[in-house]
Amino acid sequence: MRRLRSSTVVLGGMGVLAATITSCGSEPDKRCVDPLTREKLPSYECDSGSGSSTRGSYYYGGRVSDNKVSGGSFDKTAVDTGGFGCSGSGGG
Repeated sequence: MRRLRSSTVVLGGMGVLAATITSCGSEPDKRCVDPLTREKLPSYECDSGSGSSTRGSYYYGGRVSDNKVSGGSFDKTAVDTGGFGCSGSGGG
C-alpha cells in the first residue's frame, strides 16, 4: 500500500516536468513595426487580409521605448521565449 503512494508522487512530479517543458515553447511577444524606422505601428498595418498593401512587419520579443522597438528580431525563430525553467529573457 505504501508503494501506491510513492508512485502517485512520481506521477505528480512528471506533471510538473511536463508543464515546465511546455512553458519553454510558448510564443514570443509580437508587435507590428515599421522595418525601416523600428516604430511601433497599429496591428492592421501588418495584416494583409484586407487586400491593401501593408507597411509593417511583425517584430518578436524585445521591448518598446519611446514607441520604438529594440532587443528582439523580425525572425520569430531567432527569439528565445524564456519561461519557467528556460534560459534567456527574449532580449538580446
